[in-house]
Amino acid sequence: MNENRMNMKKGAAILFVIFALLFFVLFARFLMIQITGKADGHSLKNEALQKYLRTDVLESNRGTIYDQHGSVIAEDATSFTLAAILDPSITTNPKKPKHVKDPEKTAEVLAKYIDMDKSEIENRLKRFKKKGAFQVEFGKQGRDLSNSTKKKIEAEELPGIIFLRDSKRFYPNGKFASHLIGFTQKLEEKQGNQVIHRTIGQMGIEKAYEKYLRGKDGKIQYKSDLWGYLLQDKKQMIQEPDDGDHLYLTIDTKIQTFLEDALNDVEKEYKPGKAFALVADAKTGKILAMGQRPSFHPDTRAGLGDNWSNDLVEYSFEPGSTMKIFTLASAIEEGVFHPKETYKSGRYQVGRSAIRDHNGGAGWGTITYLEGVQRSSNVAMANLLEKMGPEVFKQYLDDFHFGKQTGIRLPNEAKGQILYNYPLEQVTTAFGQGTTVTALQLVQAATAITNDGNMMRPYIIDRIVDDKTNQAIVKNKPEKIGEPISKATAEQTREVLKTVTTAEHGTGRIYQIQGYEVAGKTGTAQMPNPDGGYLHGANNYIFSFLGMAPAKDPQLIVYAAVAQPKLEGESGSVPVSKIFNPVMRNSLQYLNIEPKQTPVAKAIKLKSFEGKAVSEVVKELKGQQVNPIVMGEGKKIIGQSPSARSTLLQGEKVILQTDGQTTMPNMENWSLRDVMKASNLAGLKVSYTGEGYVVSQNIKPGAPVKKGQKLIVKLMKQKEKILFDQQEKELQKEEGKNDAEKKEEKKET
Repeated sequence: MNENRMNMKKGAAILFVIFALLFFVLFARFLMIQITGKADGHSLKNEALQKYLRTDVLESNRGTIYDQHGSVIAEDATSFTLAAILDPSITTNPKKPKHVKDPEKTAEVLAKYIDMDKSEIENRLKRFKKKGAFQVEFGKQGRDLSNSTKKKIEAEELPGIIFLRDSKRFYPNGKFASHLIGFTQKLEEKQGNQVIHRTIGQMGIEKAYEKYLRGKDGKIQYKSDLWGYLLQDKKQMIQEPDDGDHLYLTIDTKIQTFLEDALNDVEKEYKPGKAFALVADAKTGKILAMGQRPSFHPDTRAGLGDNWSNDLVEYSFEPGSTMKIFTLASAIEEGVFHPKETYKSGRYQVGRSAIRDHNGGAGWGTITYLEGVQRSSNVAMANLLEKMGPEVFKQYLDDFHFGKQTGIRLPNEAKGQILYNYPLEQVTTAFGQGTTVTALQLVQAATAITNDGNMMRPYIIDRIVDDKTNQAIVKNKPEKIGEPISKATAEQTREVLKTVTTAEHGTGRIYQIQGYEVAGKTGTAQMPNPDGGYLHGANNYIFSFLGMAPAKDPQLIVYAAVAQPKLEGESGSVPVSKIFNPVMRNSLQYLNIEPKQTPVAKAIKLKSFEGKAVSEVVKELKGQQVNPIVMGEGKKIIGQSPSARSTLLQGEKVILQTDGQTTMPNMENWSLRDVMKASNLAGLKVSYTGEGYVVSQNIKPGAPVKKGQKLIVKLMKQKEKILFDQQEKELQKEEGKNDAEKKEEKKET
């Protein structure tokens, strides 16, 4: 018994010593951590700080793209991203839940506002909740939501639905020089433990000038609670983002609009495989407009498909007879072109091959070289090449910079290919076959003709402006890159090319513009077959015209081309003329270049009217023969469209918004462009049917309007409107007769 008791005491003593040692080790460890603040070499203070210290990225605003007058072409706009909180622990008051409680009802409501099926939304909510996610977003369907959509969803008062402020790229002009401007896309980028959506240029200027437009992100650091919310009375450390620089293009919105409208008309009527055109300043090489069809809307990418190429820069093709401009200029410079000298047209032998004129080789007998140019004779060009010598003409091709990139600094610029190794290739190059060029190269070479022998490099960026200092960090100026011909040769070339549009036998007579003399050259080139050779058929051509006006002292160069149009008994020049003629005429008038015969409307440069009295502004605009439209009953101007520094023609509308209640103007006979100007100013949502001019509107003239209200207008073309008006009058007469008959019946009763 005593022995057992002694053993028990020894065991207890041993356990006591063991536990005492353990306690001592733990206590020593505790003291060590308290004194050093470290465990296993890690700073506990730093780890605790990191756990509750959040760092969020402050994304920089992307630089704005403007036209040469400061009108916005692309800019960042506020948008919202939809998100749903799934974690029940965030709800402290069950009567006011802060997380999604009913996925089915939430999905049913959200499906009305975002492009996602109810079942897909519900499945997403349940799936991520099962995974223990704190919150979930809804992909691209839940991003880039407008403020009005956000407010509608908020009005549904769905528990757990929140919005994250974001930005989206906005293109206010829609389908407008889309392949030139390009578009952006939000792409995921990982920064530390965070995934952010960054706006990146994917095409065109948006991509080529990414380093200027992108800017530099900032960051914000703060101490947060378990759910990441800022703790009260805790300081934030903010590093402001450096926004992107602004690009001012040489594009003129007004001239670009003329071009877009003409391309739309041709696309609708002739459904071509391709159509493209550009307008350039004939003295500086400045690109004023550039467009193509098919095109796409940069906001939605609708219509983009696989057509990612800017055809005016990236597409090289056989120029056809437009190349004869430069063969002619070279021959004049060499002194071998004599307008009254004659030659035998129809056929020219090159070894075993025969070059034929475009009328099947029949020719027009013995004619002068001047008539040969007017008729676009291939044989005339072959003879001029022989007189110059192939080596001499090759030097001119180099001097005109064919076969080289222009250096316009746009993505994927093509340089074409000069096929000039054999006699047949040398002759075909002289009249525009075999050798390939780009539209931009043709326009660059044409500046030597329009600018008295001085060839100018085309450029599209006027300046790049620093966002903070508003100072130009890049400034482009007109750049002379060669002098392939003399001033006298340039003048004589223009005189000869003027006869192409005026002479009885001229192939360019369709390109005459009333009041202006046009110099230029038509072009027709077969389209290559991908399997070799050329495509056959009346429509498988690229029809084009390279023209300059006024012919004596050109101010503008317009190049227009239409490939594979659906023609019905018309010549290929018809769809091309429907681009060239209105664009050249409207642009010359807009630039206030006086016509030879008929006067044109004067161009007016608007100033800022903000803060000025309505009566004074209306009086001033009427004095300038501009049509002021006042929206509102206030006494002072708070907004205007077009904006200050915009240029417009006499007779055009200027929309003025006052500081009073905004009211709806009478839009009868307005163009869609004017409707959009007024709607944008008032913040209305526009829906329209038809084409042409307004014949009806859902909001009555004089009625008060508010932002977000829907405006529905019906448009009709002039002929349709005349018929519509006649039908309305007849209907009113018929109703009048019926009313009169009813009154008579009442009297008799």
